[in-house]
Amino acid sequence: MHFYLIDDDEAVRLMLTEIIEDENLGEVVGEAEDGALVDGHMLTMKHVDIVLIDLLMPERDGIETIRQIRPVFKGKIVMISQMESKDLIAQAYSLGSEYYIIKPVNRIEVVTILQKVIEKIRLEKSIQDIQKSLHSVLQLDQGLGSQNRASKSGKQLREAGQFLLSELGIAGENGSNDLLDILDYLNEWEQKHTLKSGFPALKEIFVAVAQARLGTAADETQVMKVVKASEQRVRRAIYQSLNHLASLGLSDLSNWKFENYASQFFDFTFVWKKMAELKNKTATASDIRINMKKFIQVLYAEAKRIQAEA
Repeated sequence: MHFYLIDDDEAVRLMLTEIIEDENLGEVVGEAEDGALVDGHMLTMKHVDIVLIDLLMPERDGIETIRQIRPVFKGKIVMISQMESKDLIAQAYSLGSEYYIIKPVNRIEVVTILQKVIEKIRLEKSIQDIQKSLHSVLQLDQGLGSQNRASKSGKQLREAGQFLLSELGIAGENGSNDLLDILDYLNEWEQKHTLKSGFPALKEIFVAVAQARLGTAADETQVMKVVKASEQRVRRAIYQSLNHLASLGLSDLSNWKFENYASQFFDFTFVWKKMAELKNKTATASDIRINMKKFIQVLYAEAKRIQAEA
């Protein structure tokens, strides 16, 4: 990551540089003692990812500097100041500041906040990469027939689903392939029925996926055996996702993935129970219920959203 420091106190700039380099957070590629010495084009040319900027400076303060650079600079901004004025902090956030560091500078606070910003940058880049990939497929698909377009659409949805499973910490679980096959089925089902009339029953979904795997010659006993095994794999994968998100939340409640996914995919009561279990190192799994249908519905909706945004 490339950092740029804007602060009229040289000691603060030296301290921030030392923290960033000692903690291997990235490289400080420039600094200035006042906002009047900085413009968005210069930051962009230096490939700056994160700007740390003082709120109060003699010529041009932090708020005005953000206003000046924001139309061009697309990186992240972290405010730094001794002042704790709610109005000024609110202005900073409204103009695109990501976080706020209070002086005197504390190493632990700086490292924690910058790690959060870095994680957000990397996550956004991951989403952008998959959207670009899907967009490329869409462009190549424009000249194809309707059957091939449907096939490509299914592939795009599956790629979006794979990305989400990775975000949820279960891309390598045995049940991940079952979940991707379920997305394929739901995509086909929606094209025929639309989801306005309701979501298909879980049993119907698992039976249809099993029949697709076994072929038309399979008897009911074979189908139900595959259904049972698939349900078990999916349930274990979903529980592992709960465990993964709870671990993230236990380490940092403001973790982007925890904030974005935990309440979407799970009943938050059980997320908190799982966090308590991990914290106290106690086994209370019997008290934690998995809503498999909710998880699958949200997974499908989110995969469709990523596909559409591409």
